[in-house]
Amino acid sequence: METLDRFLQPPDGSFFLFGPRGTGKTTWLRERFPDALFFDLLKPDVHRTLSARPERLTETVEGAREEVVVLDEVQRVPELLNVVHDLIERKKNRRFVLTGSSARKLRRGGVDLLAGRAILRTLHPFMAAELPSFNLDRALQYGLLPLVIASRDPKDVLSAYASLYLDQEVQFEGWVRNIGNFARFLEAMSFSHAQVLNLANVARECEVGRKTVAGYLDVLEDLLLGFRLPVFTRRARRATGAHPKFYFFDAGVFVSLRPKGPLDRPHEIAGASLEGIVAQHLRAWAAYSGRSVELFYWRTRSGVEVDFVVYGEGGFWALEVKNGRDVRREDLRSLKAFREDYPECEPMLLYRGTDRLRIDDIACVPVDAFLRELEPSRAIADRPEEGERRLPVP
Repeated sequence: METLDRFLQPPDGSFFLFGPRGTGKTTWLRERFPDALFFDLLKPDVHRTLSARPERLTETVEGAREEVVVLDEVQRVPELLNVVHDLIERKKNRRFVLTGSSARKLRRGGVDLLAGRAILRTLHPFMAAELPSFNLDRALQYGLLPLVIASRDPKDVLSAYASLYLDQEVQFEGWVRNIGNFARFLEAMSFSHAQVLNLANVARECEVGRKTVAGYLDVLEDLLLGFRLPVFTRRARRATGAHPKFYFFDAGVFVSLRPKGPLDRPHEIAGASLEGIVAQHLRAWAAYSGRSVELFYWRTRSGVEVDFVVYGEGGFWALEVKNGRDVRREDLRSLKAFREDYPECEPMLLYRGTDRLRIDDIACVPVDAFLRELEPSRAIADRPEEGERRLPVP
């Protein structure tokens, strides 16, 4: 696969780089720091040596000339964090980059020791604007993981992706007692993708206790495979819901985990996948932009819902995602309700059509164009209005 520029920019000092497996952390690091001293902790010999004698890292760094030191997948040997902490204190001319695909062991192993000394960064699946040949239909089916995009058999790679985590992370580290229950949990959670999360329902599906499911969800988020989106409640004028929504970090991973049978409607899966694609783009945009931005959704007790609320430095947006190719006025009802409560927001409907429209002063933008134009250097509302058709209010 050709080398592609990523939007992620490294900070000046030492930093952590988190991201799920397959997001391209190692490739990005080797391109950014080709002369770095590299420790790949997925290699058995490197892992064995540094696990047995973490102080060997100090000996190697002190004998090396490289200014940048990379510890790839550092969660495999969290004891190294103490060594890195000491080296950062003593070796002011050295820059350390630590990557991880799991935050669980690092939190337990002492990430706080580096607080203030190592910045946190995250690498996400590709954004559409990072790809010269972005195809929305393909992204909805296979997602945007670099590991998958580079493969000749994306379906097979995705099928093996969850098993990779089950075998190499969950089972290897002994984070759950019953790996079969956790595998069923992953499948059950695929029905919660882009939905309001109800742990009691998930527990019934898995035939395990609610407390067990809550623990499984923590593991899933610690592995960076999923995330929860909280309800927007600031200055709430109406009673809002209390439960967050859930998303897998990549639409292709969601589709690969979602069972498909006679009772499953393809448009339901496609709609959840489309909402997930938008969610992962907004997360990446927020992470790479350098702005202080938070993502929410909005739902009232009466069931009126807006898919995404983007709130923070430089803007306030409400976005609704529809899988249809035409815009109906009822599609704008939730955005209008949100605008009534928050007139400061900029509402936007994303849909599968091709025309840029403005209906009742709400921008209706083809989701394909929205994703292609979404870049960290630009605000969400920075959209060209050329070709936008304004439809009169009936």
